[in-house]
Amino acid sequence: MFPTLPGADADKLDWLTFEQAGVLTTAQATRLLTAGTVRGLVRSGRWRAICRGVLLTGNGRLTRDQQLWVAVLAAGPGAVLAGATAAAEAGVRGLRREPVHVLVPADRRAARTTLRRLPIDMVAVALHRTSVLPPEHVQLARPTRTTTARALVDAASWASGIDEAQAALAAGCQQRRVLPQELREVLDVLPRAPRRRLIRQTVEDIAGGAEALSEINFLRLCRRHALPRPDLQERRVDQDGRVRWLDAYWREWRVHAEIDGAHHMDVRQWAADMRRQNAVWTSGDRILRFPAWLVRARPDEVAGAVRRALMAAGWRPGP
Repeated sequence: MFPTLPGADADKLDWLTFEQAGVLTTAQATRLLTAGTVRGLVRSGRWRAICRGVLLTGNGRLTRDQQLWVAVLAAGPGAVLAGATAAAEAGVRGLRREPVHVLVPADRRAARTTLRRLPIDMVAVALHRTSVLPPEHVQLARPTRTTTARALVDAASWASGIDEAQAALAAGCQQRRVLPQELREVLDVLPRAPRRRLIRQTVEDIAGGAEALSEINFLRLCRRHALPRPDLQERRVDQDGRVRWLDAYWREWRVHAEIDGAHHMDVRQWAADMRRQNAVWTSGDRILRFPAWLVRARPDEVAGAVRRALMAAGWRPGP
């Protein structure tokens, strides 16, 4: 439900309430009302005191928009939404909604005690500090957040594991919310970013055609086992004139590997996969198929199968 736009007779308080989803700092409220009036609104139950210095101009449970404003305002001046939270607000799907990630300047003392005393209807807030936040990394929004590229690099840096880090980068590029070059430009000004080497390699893999996490994992497997790098998302026109995209293809040896996600278990998808596989076989290519979980859980087994197929096709490993 969208908030109602203030009418022609609205005052500054009405507009500020609208712009900030009903969440104000005490300083903002007392600039527009007297301190006594603000205390009276809170004591009467018409307004809520969310935490020290932050008020809700209502008495209901916090909505998602209000939670974001509480996180930014409670963190203090200069705070912006960041990481997975900022990327999700920019439209990237599939990222974790909690905790809310907030970035503050490194030279400012953040209100960590305040953030630990939030009400039960407020999600957890993860506070991060940075000494590098140029203006071009800040997106004007309500509330202010980092740009999508900076948000995804931070999300990968702060992720709980490698898969989560790579999945965030892949999601942003696959959903066309950011370009690999934009991620590279952010990395260039963050020389001390956690997982910087992993992020750089992942971005290069995405730029080379890998869009899904399963494909990124497959490229990593090839590097670790000294296998030749395949071409990703190879365009192929089948015998019916339809365009097909091969997950991984070694053109020189005509070996083709497909990494199947969960959707390939659907009966209709399974039948379509078999028809496509038969079309590839009859054209003379060797085709291998692996479920995505096998690439992650048993990389040695997958690498062994790829190695045998390539060697049967004429490839010889270097010394």
